[in-house]
Amino acid sequence: MSTLTRRSLLAAGTAGIVTACTPARVSPPPILVAPFGPPISAPDALLKDIQQRTFRYFWDSTDPATGLAPDRWPTPSFASIAAIGFALTAYPIGAANGWITRDQARTRTLATLRFLAAAPQGDQPTGFSGYKGFFYHFLGMTKGHRFAKCELSTIDTALMMAGVLFVQSWFDAEDIRESEIRALAEQLYTAVEWTWITPRAPFVSMGWMPESGFISSDWNIYNESLILYLLALGSPSHPLPADTWTRWTDTFDPSWDASYVDAYTAFPPLFGHQYSQVWVDFRGMTDAYSRRRGIDYFENSRRATYAQQRYAIANPGGWVGYGADVWGFTACDGPGDFVQEIDGRNREFFSYSARGPGDRDDGTIAPTAAFGSIAFAPEIVIPTAQAMIARYPGIYDEYGFRDSFNLTLKQTEHRLQHGSIVPGTGWVATDHLGIDQGPIVAMIENHRTGLVWNTMKRNPHLRRGLERAGFSGGWMG
Repeated sequence: MSTLTRRSLLAAGTAGIVTACTPARVSPPPILVAPFGPPISAPDALLKDIQQRTFRYFWDSTDPATGLAPDRWPTPSFASIAAIGFALTAYPIGAANGWITRDQARTRTLATLRFLAAAPQGDQPTGFSGYKGFFYHFLGMTKGHRFAKCELSTIDTALMMAGVLFVQSWFDAEDIRESEIRALAEQLYTAVEWTWITPRAPFVSMGWMPESGFISSDWNIYNESLILYLLALGSPSHPLPADTWTRWTDTFDPSWDASYVDAYTAFPPLFGHQYSQVWVDFRGMTDAYSRRRGIDYFENSRRATYAQQRYAIANPGGWVGYGADVWGFTACDGPGDFVQEIDGRNREFFSYSARGPGDRDDGTIAPTAAFGSIAFAPEIVIPTAQAMIARYPGIYDEYGFRDSFNLTLKQTEHRLQHGSIVPGTGWVATDHLGIDQGPIVAMIENHRTGLVWNTMKRNPHLRRGLERAGFSGGWMG
């Protein structure tokens, strides 16, 4: 089971104590942006509008003193270490686009890395932020210590470390503070003991808990863990054995979906195809598995994106609104866990869940599923952005797209776990989620300029990981 699936179980079980761990909002430094206004319909301007608003989510919601990024906003929330990785990636994007200055990005980044480097590490259940270089999935917003009884998360640590290595390479000036950013990034990355958390080698466990030890599930199928294994292989201090990548990718064959002419290695929610490629440009670059399949991982994600659009067009569940320009299924908020009769048919709905074609599909669309794939298939993503904004009031606001919406559920007497019913649209999520906002701002930038990809090409740790995994071609040569 994916860490992001377990995320929903923890969130549901700890909802009542979130507020106690959340401080009053701290005002961030001023951001150099135009005031919120109606979106623009021209494609280039619209993408810039979506990206800038989504960037503002990270700039405004993250604590400027600690860099702790909330899991969600505006609902009071614990911090998410994966969201911290996306926030770190967003700050240079903001500076490159002139929404903040380089100095503002540097100040926020440095505060984040200093806080993480000083965060206490230990094996006791309380009073610590992590252990053996890994960090807990969620941290309290006041002290940054383990939230409730969440796990020491390997994938979320990897996503955070990807952001850490990105800023290590982007802040390359001969400046004392940028030198400190690079040094702190090195300290954080090299502290991660990847070899410790492989109780069932060669696979990395999904996590560890001080109360019970290693989680029984491993990263042993195709999913978002490409970035985890690359960073674990590239470690200069605790690298996994070189054959780990091949032994892991040997498990991918059952996921090969040949139901369409353009077959691909499947994983139903799109986040599994997107997260690693926020930071890694796989175009033209292949390992032994992708060479055998005849497509690189970028092409695989392009095909996965088209498969979702095809599913929405076919709409086997008969959900309202699905079509060529309304699609996108991934991990996101949903209305709640209940069954409701609609037009003579019992419909089952879910709260937070990892959704995909035919997999817990309850009519809920997540904009991040489409827009996190813009670098793979802009020709179908951009019309989707235009259609969603034009048709459905309430799904787009100051921070871009709300996390999700459901056009089938237009009224209910059931208790909604998230969101509300918006007249003229249907159910719309209240919150923005950091791990869903992150791919939007980063992948729009990769589509427009390649900034994140090109920066990470200069990072020696990522290159080392790719080389040890057996990649060649593309930018690797």
